[in-house]
Amino acid sequence: MTDSDSGQGASRHGEPDSRRHRLDVWLWHARCMRTRSSAAALVKAGRVRLNGARVTAPSQTIRLGDVLTIALDSRVRLWRVTGFIERRGDAQAAATTYVEVETPGAPDSHAP
Repeated sequence: MTDSDSGQGASRHGEPDSRRHRLDVWLWHARCMRTRSSAAALVKAGRVRLNGARVTAPSQTIRLGDVLTIALDSRVRLWRVTGFIERRGDAQAAATTYVEVETPGAPDSHAP
C-alpha cells in the first residue's frame, strides 16, 4: 500500500497534500497562537468555527477557501484560508495564509 492509498494526506507522488492541513497546525503557522498546544487547546475549547460549524477536534482538516471564526480573548477574527506553509515562519510568511474577512454592517470593534 502506498502513502496515497492509505489516505494519510499525501499526494500521488508521496509529498504532503498542500491543499489541506490540520487546523491546529495551520493556526500555529498563521501565528494566531504562540504554540501548537495552545492552538489545539483553543480548538478543543470550542472557540473556533469552520465554515460556521463549531469544531472541537484539533486534527480537523481545513482546505483552501474555508472560513474560520476564531474567538480570542480580546476579539473575534474571521479569516479565509488562502494558503499553507510547511513551517512556522515570520509574520510576513504567515500573512500569506489568510485574508481577514470583513463582515458588512458590523461595527468597528476598535471605535471609541
